[in-house]
This record gives sequence, C-alpha cells and structure tokens, in this order.
Amino acid sequence: MRKVIVDTDPGVDDAIALCVLSRRPEIELVGITTVLGNGDIEAVTRNALFLADRLGLAVPVAQGSGVTLLGRHDGFAPHVHGANALGDIDVPEAAAGHLDPRRGHRMIIDLVRQHPGEITIISLGRMTNLARALDKDPEIARLVRSVVVMGGAFGNNGHTGNVSPVAEANVAGDPDAADKVLTAHWPVTMVGLDVTMEVVLDADFLERLGAEGGETGRLLQDLSRFYLGFHRRSRKLDGIFAHDSLAVAYVVDPTLFTTTVGQVRVVCGGLASGQTIQKPERATFPSSAWDPHPKQTVCVGIDVQRATALLQQTLLSPAKAA
Repeated sequence: MRKVIVDTDPGVDDAIALCVLSRRPEIELVGITTVLGNGDIEAVTRNALFLADRLGLAVPVAQGSGVTLLGRHDGFAPHVHGANALGDIDVPEAAAGHLDPRRGHRMIIDLVRQHPGEITIISLGRMTNLARALDKDPEIARLVRSVVVMGGAFGNNGHTGNVSPVAEANVAGDPDAADKVLTAHWPVTMVGLDVTMEVVLDADFLERLGAEGGETGRLLQDLSRFYLGFHRRSRKLDGIFAHDSLAVAYVVDPTLFTTTVGQVRVVCGGLASGQTIQKPERATFPSSAWDPHPKQTVCVGIDVQRATALLQQTLLSPAKAA
C-alpha cells in the first residue's frame, strides 16, 4: 500500500480525484494540505474539510499557503469551478471536521519524516506548499518516495497550455514554486495537459454516476454541473477533462502512461511565464541551466481506453472499509 499526502485546491476535478483516491485499495491517504488556486485559501480549505467529511477521509487536513512564493494571491477561476470552487453547490460555512493546527508545509515535513522513504506526494494545485517545505527542510527531498504532479504542458498531442498559449494553470499560478520543486533532488513525475486533456468523463457517465453511485455519486454529479457547462461553452465538449484524477491514476498504474525523462525547468516571468520545458534525455547542448539538476519524468502519452475504464470503475465502486 502506498502512503500518500494530497496537496490540493478543491476544485471540481480535485473533488473527483479525492473520491478516486478514497476508493483505491492500493492507497493509504495520510494527510491533505490545501493551497490557493481554484479559490482563495479559506474557500479551498473549507472545501477540503467538507469533502473529507463527505468521502469519509479520516485524515488530518492542514491549511497551506494563501499566497505564492512571491506573495501574490490572485488567479482564481470562478468561471471554471464556480464562485465557491465546487460548482456553487451548498458548502456549509462551518464544515465538519477540525483543521490541523500545523501549516500545510509543516505537516508535509512532519509526515515525510514520520514515514521516511514511504510517502508519495500528489500535487493537484500550485506547488507553493512543496516549495516552502523544501525551503524549511531541504533534507525531506531524500526522504520522499516520489512526487506526482498534475501540472505542466509540453506540446504533446497538441496540448500546450490552458491559461496561455504555453502554460498550464497550476504551474502558471506559481512558476517560481514549480521550478523549485522540479529542480529539487527528489523524483517527480508530471502528469500534464499532454495526457489529462486526452481523457474525458462524458456527460452520460456523469449522469450514470449520479444514478448508480449512491450519495457520493450524486454529490459528484451535482458539483460537476457548473464545470460541465464551462467545458460545453469553452470547448464544445460534452464532458469534463479528467485532469487531477489522472495523477491518482499514475500512482495506481503507471503502465497506463508513456513517459520521457530529462531535466525540467519552468519559465518564471515574461510572456511565456509558466511554460514547462524538458531537456531531451540524450541531447548534447553546451552547459546550460538544465544540466546541474536531476532528470524528471514527464507523461507524454496515455492509454485512453484503459485510463477511462479505471476512473469509471473506481468512481462507481463501493467506498473502502474504514
């Protein structure tokens, strides 16, 4: 069983990813940390507590960073996820459950040190908390089993960006944090738009989820309605991209993905801010800003049929026993 910390900014697709994670027997969730992104830090933390309660996730939830490494606190997406970031469903102001008193980055450090060599961090939002954890305790890099990031876009399968022609939202939201995480000496796998925009949970499946998935299925269908409307308006797509759920799918079954290996850097500032660039593994360039850093893994292809089946079967399966 893989011990996992989820760093998240719920978020409709984050909510679906948490449900997938909660139903996989291979995964033991040990903590949830929140970060600004799909909403401000108070909103996404309330959403995380709400989802933990509704999904039966008896794990600590810690509030993370409400600003980027350089102190920005903007870039929310109410037109995508709704004003409350969960499709404008009713989320109680006082969500059930208690917030862990630690800051998000501190809980990451504590859990990694408590379980050396065992923790996989799944990052579903901006990488600010991960970067702050590295700043406070650089040694955790050698104690983490792996880091799996839903983020980035490298131009494979025609996918280059969703908030600019070259940038994906999670990376563009805090490019300085992303570059710090990707150049640290721990193993990172990027599950970016190259693969997440290849897998769609269509409207028919969302209807089936509401009809056959019990109380949780109805919740996911309800919070997906606004998100589905966005995809219909902006993409003429009768479904929603799987996005965050595919980072969980990578942890469950990496054979679903085709990958490349090489150093990855992030453009920080300027017209191409947030662009992710991987140095080809066998390329021979003069010494560069890539060379001193570890090689990381980038997902460039996916078995769409198998990945879709995994997500659908998991979402329709019974919840794990506590």
